[in-house]
Amino acid sequence: MKIELHKITVRELTEDYVDNQEAGVKAYGGKLDVRPPFQREFVYSDKERDAVIDTITQDFPLNVMYWSVNDDGTFEIIDGQQRTVSICQYVNGDFAHLFRYFDNLTKEEKEQILNYELYIYRCTGTDTEKLKWFKTINIAGKKLTNQELLNAVYASPWLSDAKRYFSKSNCGAYLMGNKYLTGSPIQQDYLETVLRWAADCSGTRSSSPATNNGMRTGTSAFPITIEQYMAQHSIKDTDATALWLYFQQVINWVQAKFKYRSVMKGVDWGAIYNKYGQEHINIEEMEHRISALIQDSDVGNQKGIYWYVFDADERHLQIRAFDGNTKRRQYEKQKGICPICGKHFEIEQMEADHITPWSQGGHTTPDNCQMLCRDCNRRKSSK
Repeated sequence: MKIELHKITVRELTEDYVDNQEAGVKAYGGKLDVRPPFQREFVYSDKERDAVIDTITQDFPLNVMYWSVNDDGTFEIIDGQQRTVSICQYVNGDFAHLFRYFDNLTKEEKEQILNYELYIYRCTGTDTEKLKWFKTINIAGKKLTNQELLNAVYASPWLSDAKRYFSKSNCGAYLMGNKYLTGSPIQQDYLETVLRWAADCSGTRSSSPATNNGMRTGTSAFPITIEQYMAQHSIKDTDATALWLYFQQVINWVQAKFKYRSVMKGVDWGAIYNKYGQEHINIEEMEHRISALIQDSDVGNQKGIYWYVFDADERHLQIRAFDGNTKRRQYEKQKGICPICGKHFEIEQMEADHITPWSQGGHTTPDNCQMLCRDCNRRKSSK
């Protein structure tokens, strides 16, 4: 891999600057892809934008920026997009700094800005080398998210199309699924979520041969990572239609099968759909179970209810534990004797246990608490 430090002037950077909004942003004589189509939108506040111009007008050093070199000799910004857009917009006359537009400056002031030197690291190498380098520079520099790092490495027509659906304010994924997903489209949270779901669904082997819009269904025996999924599709696909249709399937399934509650936001719906989406569901019975669990004060994690109703694993629910005072009182009442093995133990060697298990209607109340030695509690829990 080759990494080279270059100096360019603001004059060179802003040459042929054009902002075609959803069609992308270009600069540096048209050779720099500042924001590939449907990538993150401009997110700097006015204060942050003004700070960039302040730095330049006072000839203070601006943080180094990072570009990736494409095979055709053009460039794509990896880190520094917001600073670049701020500079280009100001020189283009899109906003005023300290109540003065660029065109209102004196000739000397304009020349000082246009001759200001920026430091750029250019990276040329394989996808693996670039990803390793991007992760390294992010340790000390401005942080890119994991998804932004992957976007930089696997830039392609397929990824650009995926961003159209998942990485824009009021994009299709936001309009359809914002009640179910956390995070922000422009911060790449939606894209990362659906890629993780799709990667989980598209393992190298599947227990079910059926497919939906090019996506495997059933539990993957060998699930792949987001990076592997992006690497595959950035090469073989020119559009992300299959990914968008898969996302719609997940959200439509959720809306059809479950009554909406605010607690549903952030549930790992794609993973649930991948595993149980083909199963028959009695909607009325399912709603009755969910409603009862929502009202159960012993359930510590209500989001986990939507996993529990399928696999009955209580770990999803984080059942409320007995507090310290209850455990101490019960220990004293038992005089430190484990009721199963009859031996005496220090309190640190014992664990609180539900006499009647939660799954059988027992609650986390003092009258349902007993202190067992660790071995007896483990044996009881494994039955």
